[in-house]
Amino acid sequence: MNKYPLRLFLMLFLGLAGPAAEACTRIVYETGDAAYIVGRTMDWTEDPGTDLWAFPRGMKRNGWAGSGAVTWTSKYGSVVSSFYNLATVDGVNDAGLAANVLYLVEADYGDPATSRKAKLSIGALAQYALDNYATVAEAVKALQREPFILVAPDLPGGRKAAGHLSLSDASGDSAIFEWISGKLVIHHGGQYRVMTNSPSYDQQLAIDTYWKTVGGVEFLPGTARASDRFARMSWNLAAAPKEKDPKLATATVFSLMRAISVPLGIADPKQPNIASTIWRTVSDTRAKRYYFESSYTPSIFWVDLDKLNLKAGGVPVKLDLKDRPIFMGEVSDKFAPAEPFKFIGQ
Repeated sequence: MNKYPLRLFLMLFLGLAGPAAEACTRIVYETGDAAYIVGRTMDWTEDPGTDLWAFPRGMKRNGWAGSGAVTWTSKYGSVVSSFYNLATVDGVNDAGLAANVLYLVEADYGDPATSRKAKLSIGALAQYALDNYATVAEAVKALQREPFILVAPDLPGGRKAAGHLSLSDASGDSAIFEWISGKLVIHHGGQYRVMTNSPSYDQQLAIDTYWKTVGGVEFLPGTARASDRFARMSWNLAAAPKEKDPKLATATVFSLMRAISVPLGIADPKQPNIASTIWRTVSDTRAKRYYFESSYTPSIFWVDLDKLNLKAGGVPVKLDLKDRPIFMGEVSDKFAPAEPFKFIGQ
């Protein structure tokens, strides 16, 4: 029997399995100098009005409206990307911890009405991690105790607020946090360097195992579905050279993220949740540098965290991207003081 029709059947089966979801991709790239750079795409059906924010140490935070909210004081400063200015979905802190929240339609955080745990908005999850932890191991140790229950009001447009969290640090450690059927599932280890969306991460790993037996030179799935992107990115990331030059290493990560991106204007009425790539970020966890590239502008800019005042007593500042300005190079001097946004549900 010819092996290629079988592969085509499996590709179609695996590509169509599971529900459609908003499409994002995250990777951890190892340089030739044992540094680690995190790349991420934000794919969404519309521009979510992202701004960049810098938050100092010592900020007093409240994770939910009403009684029973998680409260904390930030131990670390961070630079983050907002989402509708209701959530932190991406960023890096001044200890070199990077956080990314990607959409996961299967996410189920449990019923907050029947839980005695403290409440934390899903919009504050990444910020909570960036504010409180310096390393992935530290975060895993604390979060595996499940100290809070996540609350997820609907997003603008009525979409379900459902996501999973990835953390990575300057040592190359990585962890994926998913809440499935009300229970936290953690995949912890440096081998977990690729993350997309549905299905749940254990199923993504199983699908990827099959494609590794096929080999990317011969055949790889090509749709925009999460399982296909996971397989393609896993192969591409493994095949990418480990560059020692920091500039070339950063360029390599951007090339990987562009290769997995969905062009602006791509739409399928039969699969409305496959969406265009709105922006890409790259977090250099050793250099403490955060790069941003909007699909709407022909430029890349970045922020060096050590050029911002992230010490306790500093004020929150914002880089307003509302009118899609064209920035180039290092932009820390373009941030302006601003009142921090409230997390969804506050």
